Amino acid sequence: MPISRIYKLYISPDRKYVRSLRNLLGFVPGNVRLYRMAFRHKSVAVSIKENGNAKNSNERLEFLGDAILGSVIATLLFKKYPYKGEGFLTEMRSKIVSRANLNILAKKMGLNELIEYDTKMFGYNRQSSLLGDAFEALIGAIYLDKGYAKTQSYILTQIINPLVDIHQLENTETNFKSRLIEWCQHNNKEIQFQKVKNQEDEGSRLFTVEALIDGEVKGVGQDYNKKNAEKIAAEKACEVLKVL
Repeated sequence: MPISRIYKLYISPDRKYVRSLRNLLGFVPGNVRLYRMAFRHKSVAVSIKENGNAKNSNERLEFLGDAILGSVIATLLFKKYPYKGEGFLTEMRSKIVSRANLNILAKKMGLNELIEYDTKMFGYNRQSSLLGDAFEALIGAIYLDKGYAKTQSYILTQIINPLVDIHQLENTETNFKSRLIEWCQHNNKEIQFQKVKNQEDEGSRLFTVEALIDGEVKGVGQDYNKKNAEKIAAEKACEVLKVL
Protein backbone atom coordinates (compact mmCIF):
# COMPACT_ATOMS: atom_id res chain seq x y z
CA MET A 1 0.00 0.00 0.00
CA PRO A 2 1.40 3.49 -0.89
CA ILE A 3 2.75 5.44 2.09
CA SER A 4 0.35 8.30 1.34
CA ARG A 5 -2.59 5.90 1.62
CA ILE A 6 -1.35 4.56 4.97
CA TYR A 7 -0.84 8.12 6.23
CA LYS A 8 -4.38 9.09 5.26
CA LEU A 9 -5.73 6.07 7.12
CA TYR A 10 -3.89 6.98 10.29
CA ILE A 11 -5.00 10.61 10.30
CA SER A 12 -8.62 9.81 9.39
CA PRO A 13 -11.43 9.58 11.97
CA ASP A 14 -10.91 5.81 11.79
CA ARG A 15 -7.30 6.03 12.97
CA LYS A 16 -7.97 4.38 16.35
CA TYR A 17 -9.92 1.58 14.68
CA VAL A 18 -7.22 1.16 12.03
CA ARG A 19 -4.58 0.82 14.74
CA SER A 20 -6.67 -1.85 16.44
CA LEU A 21 -6.98 -3.74 13.16
CA ARG A 22 -3.27 -3.34 12.48
CA ASN A 23 -2.44 -4.84 15.87
CA LEU A 24 -4.93 -7.65 15.33
CA LEU A 25 -4.08 -8.55 11.74
CA GLY A 26 -0.44 -7.65 11.44
CA PHE A 27 -1.06 -5.54 8.32
CA VAL A 28 -2.70 -2.23 7.48
CA PRO A 29 -6.25 -2.70 6.13
CA GLY A 30 -7.20 -1.05 2.86
CA ASN A 31 -10.98 -0.87 2.97
CA VAL A 32 -11.82 -0.22 6.63
CA ARG A 33 -15.55 -0.37 5.88
CA LEU A 34 -15.27 -4.07 5.06
CA TYR A 35 -13.79 -4.84 8.45
CA ARG A 36 -16.39 -2.82 10.31
CA MET A 37 -19.03 -4.81 8.44
CA ALA A 38 -17.28 -8.08 9.32
CA PHE A 39 -17.70 -7.37 13.03
CA ARG A 40 -21.30 -6.12 12.89
CA HIS A 41 -23.81 -8.76 13.94
CA LYS A 42 -27.32 -8.69 12.48
CA SER A 43 -28.74 -7.88 15.92
CA VAL A 44 -27.47 -4.31 15.53
CA ALA A 45 -27.82 -4.03 11.75
CA VAL A 46 -30.47 -2.06 9.90
CA SER A 47 -32.13 -2.69 6.56
CA ILE A 48 -30.46 -1.30 3.46
CA LYS A 49 -32.90 1.03 1.71
CA GLU A 50 -32.08 -0.24 -1.76
CA ASN A 51 -33.10 -3.75 -0.78
CA GLY A 52 -35.37 -4.35 2.19
CA ASN A 53 -34.20 -7.98 2.42
CA ALA A 54 -30.54 -7.08 2.90
CA LYS A 55 -28.89 -6.01 6.12
CA ASN A 56 -25.67 -4.12 6.69
CA SER A 57 -24.44 -6.99 8.85
CA ASN A 58 -21.64 -9.54 8.54
CA GLU A 59 -23.84 -12.34 7.17
CA ARG A 60 -22.80 -11.98 3.53
CA LEU A 61 -19.11 -11.73 4.46
CA GLU A 62 -19.57 -14.78 6.69
CA PHE A 63 -20.92 -16.72 3.70
CA LEU A 64 -17.93 -15.70 1.59
CA GLY A 65 -15.39 -16.30 4.35
CA ASP A 66 -16.73 -19.78 4.98
CA ALA A 67 -16.05 -20.73 1.36
CA ILE A 68 -12.55 -19.21 1.33
CA LEU A 69 -11.61 -20.81 4.66
CA GLY A 70 -12.88 -24.19 3.50
CA SER A 71 -10.81 -23.95 0.32
CA VAL A 72 -7.61 -23.02 2.15
CA ILE A 73 -8.01 -25.76 4.77
CA ALA A 74 -8.89 -28.36 2.13
CA THR A 75 -5.72 -27.53 0.19
CA LEU A 76 -3.62 -27.64 3.36
CA LEU A 77 -4.93 -31.07 4.35
CA PHE A 78 -4.65 -32.44 0.80
CA LYS A 79 -0.93 -31.62 0.81
CA LYS A 80 -0.30 -32.58 4.44
CA TYR A 81 -1.90 -36.04 4.17
CA PRO A 82 -1.07 -37.33 0.65
CA TYR A 83 -2.11 -40.91 1.44
CA LYS A 84 -5.33 -40.28 3.35
CA GLY A 85 -8.76 -40.83 1.83
CA GLU A 86 -11.61 -38.40 1.27
CA GLY A 87 -13.42 -39.42 4.45
CA PHE A 88 -10.44 -38.61 6.67
CA LEU A 89 -9.80 -35.29 4.91
CA THR A 90 -13.46 -34.30 5.19
CA GLU A 91 -13.53 -35.15 8.90
CA MET A 92 -10.33 -33.19 9.59
CA ARG A 93 -11.60 -30.16 7.72
CA SER A 94 -14.83 -30.32 9.70
CA LYS A 95 -12.91 -30.39 12.98
CA ILE A 96 -10.84 -27.34 12.03
CA VAL A 97 -13.72 -25.23 10.73
CA SER A 98 -16.33 -26.39 13.26
CA ARG A 99 -18.23 -23.59 14.95
CA ALA A 100 -16.82 -24.59 18.35
CA ASN A 101 -13.23 -24.44 17.09
CA LEU A 102 -13.76 -21.15 15.24
CA ASN A 103 -15.21 -19.66 18.44
CA ILE A 104 -12.05 -20.67 20.28
CA LEU A 105 -9.77 -19.24 17.57
CA ALA A 106 -11.73 -15.98 17.44
CA LYS A 107 -11.40 -15.56 21.19
CA LYS A 108 -7.67 -16.28 21.09
CA MET A 109 -7.31 -13.60 18.42
CA GLY A 110 -9.29 -11.09 20.47
CA LEU A 111 -12.16 -10.65 18.04
CA ASN A 112 -14.58 -10.42 20.95
CA GLU A 113 -13.25 -6.91 21.60
CA LEU A 114 -14.39 -5.70 18.17
CA ILE A 115 -17.75 -7.40 17.58
CA GLU A 116 -20.84 -5.18 17.58
CA TYR A 117 -23.95 -6.97 18.83
CA ASP A 118 -27.03 -6.41 20.94
CA THR A 119 -25.91 -7.09 24.51
CA LYS A 120 -29.52 -7.42 25.62
CA MET A 121 -29.98 -10.30 23.21
CA PHE A 122 -26.59 -11.90 23.80
CA GLY A 123 -25.09 -11.81 27.27
CA TYR A 124 -21.36 -12.31 27.76
CA ASN A 125 -21.81 -16.02 28.38
CA ARG A 126 -24.41 -16.48 25.64
CA GLN A 127 -22.47 -15.29 22.60
CA SER A 128 -22.91 -18.75 21.03
CA SER A 129 -21.83 -18.49 17.40
CA LEU A 130 -21.10 -14.73 17.37
CA LEU A 131 -17.34 -15.25 17.53
CA GLY A 132 -17.19 -17.96 14.88
CA ASP A 133 -19.45 -15.98 12.55
CA ALA A 134 -17.25 -12.91 12.93
CA PHE A 135 -14.16 -15.04 12.28
CA GLU A 136 -15.54 -16.22 8.93
CA ALA A 137 -16.70 -12.71 8.06
CA LEU A 138 -13.19 -11.41 8.78
CA ILE A 139 -11.76 -13.95 6.33
CA GLY A 140 -14.25 -12.72 3.74
CA ALA A 141 -13.24 -9.10 4.38
CA ILE A 142 -9.53 -9.88 4.02
CA TYR A 143 -10.22 -11.72 0.77
CA LEU A 144 -12.11 -8.78 -0.73
CA ASP A 145 -9.53 -6.32 0.55
CA LYS A 146 -6.29 -8.17 -0.19
CA GLY A 147 -7.06 -11.04 -2.55
CA TYR A 148 -6.86 -14.83 -2.26
CA ALA A 149 -3.07 -15.23 -1.98
CA LYS A 150 -2.82 -12.79 0.94
CA THR A 151 -5.82 -14.37 2.66
CA GLN A 152 -4.38 -17.85 2.25
CA SER A 153 -1.04 -16.73 3.68
CA TYR A 154 -2.77 -15.01 6.60
CA ILE A 155 -4.85 -18.08 7.48
CA LEU A 156 -1.88 -20.42 7.38
CA THR A 157 0.83 -18.26 9.00
CA GLN A 158 -1.19 -16.19 11.47
CA ILE A 159 -3.93 -18.63 12.48
CA ILE A 160 -3.33 -22.29 11.67
CA ASN A 161 0.40 -22.57 12.45
CA PRO A 162 0.40 -20.72 15.79
CA LEU A 163 -3.12 -21.46 17.06
CA VAL A 164 -4.25 -24.87 15.75
CA ASP A 165 -2.77 -28.19 16.85
CA ILE A 166 -3.72 -30.33 13.86
CA HIS A 167 -2.21 -33.48 15.33
CA GLN A 168 -4.29 -33.08 18.48
CA LEU A 169 -7.43 -32.55 16.42
CA GLU A 170 -6.57 -35.66 14.42
CA ASN A 171 -6.84 -37.74 17.60
CA THR A 172 -9.93 -35.95 18.91
CA GLU A 173 -13.23 -37.73 18.51
CA THR A 174 -16.11 -35.37 17.79
CA ASN A 175 -19.47 -37.03 18.42
CA PHE A 176 -21.87 -34.79 16.54
CA LYS A 177 -24.73 -37.26 16.92
CA SER A 178 -24.59 -37.18 20.73
CA ARG A 179 -24.19 -33.41 20.68
CA LEU A 180 -27.26 -33.03 18.45
CA ILE A 181 -29.37 -35.40 20.57
CA GLU A 182 -28.43 -33.48 23.75
CA TRP A 183 -29.32 -30.18 22.07
CA CYS A 184 -32.72 -31.55 21.01
CA GLN A 185 -33.44 -32.84 24.51
CA HIS A 186 -32.48 -29.50 26.03
CA ASN A 187 -34.70 -27.59 23.57
CA ASN A 188 -37.63 -30.05 23.62
CA LYS A 189 -37.13 -31.00 19.97
CA GLU A 190 -37.95 -34.35 18.41
CA ILE A 191 -35.02 -35.91 16.57
CA GLN A 192 -35.06 -38.79 14.12
CA PHE A 193 -32.51 -40.37 11.80
CA GLN A 194 -34.25 -41.73 8.75
CA LYS A 195 -32.76 -43.92 6.03
CA VAL A 196 -33.94 -42.93 2.55
CA LYS A 197 -33.68 -44.60 -0.83
CA ASN A 198 -30.88 -43.64 -3.19
CA GLN A 199 -32.82 -42.31 -6.15
CA GLU A 200 -29.76 -42.10 -8.40
CA ASP A 201 -28.68 -45.73 -7.91
CA GLU A 202 -31.14 -48.00 -6.15
CA GLY A 203 -28.71 -50.91 -6.37
CA SER A 204 -25.94 -49.02 -4.61
CA ARG A 205 -24.74 -50.10 -1.15
CA LEU A 206 -24.41 -46.43 -0.25
CA PHE A 207 -26.55 -45.41 2.72
CA THR A 208 -28.35 -42.08 2.69
CA VAL A 209 -29.61 -40.84 6.07
CA GLU A 210 -31.58 -37.72 6.92
CA ALA A 211 -31.45 -36.01 10.31
CA LEU A 212 -34.93 -34.69 11.02
CA ILE A 213 -35.65 -32.17 13.76
CA ASP A 214 -39.36 -31.84 14.48
CA GLY A 215 -39.99 -33.52 11.14
CA GLU A 216 -37.83 -31.10 9.15
CA VAL A 217 -34.66 -32.28 7.38
CA LYS A 218 -31.65 -30.44 8.80
CA GLY A 219 -28.85 -32.63 7.52
CA VAL A 220 -28.19 -35.43 5.02
CA GLY A 221 -25.33 -37.92 5.21
CA GLN A 222 -24.08 -40.57 2.82
CA ASP A 223 -21.63 -43.38 3.48
CA TYR A 224 -21.20 -47.10 2.87
CA ASN A 225 -21.65 -47.56 6.60
CA LYS A 226 -25.04 -46.64 8.07
CA LYS A 227 -23.62 -45.34 11.36
CA ASN A 228 -21.14 -43.12 9.53
CA ALA A 229 -23.96 -41.77 7.37
CA GLU A 230 -25.85 -40.85 10.54
CA LYS A 231 -22.75 -39.10 11.93
CA ILE A 232 -22.38 -37.06 8.76
CA ALA A 233 -26.07 -36.13 8.79
CA ALA A 234 -25.78 -35.12 12.46
CA GLU A 235 -22.70 -32.99 11.76
CA LYS A 236 -24.45 -31.14 8.94
CA ALA A 237 -27.50 -30.60 11.14
CA CYS A 238 -25.25 -29.19 13.88
CA GLU A 239 -23.81 -26.71 11.37
CA VAL A 240 -27.28 -25.61 10.24
CA LEU A 241 -28.59 -25.26 13.79
CA LYS A 242 -25.37 -23.65 15.09
CA VAL A 243 -25.05 -26.37 17.73
CA LEU A 244 -21.70 -25.87 19.48
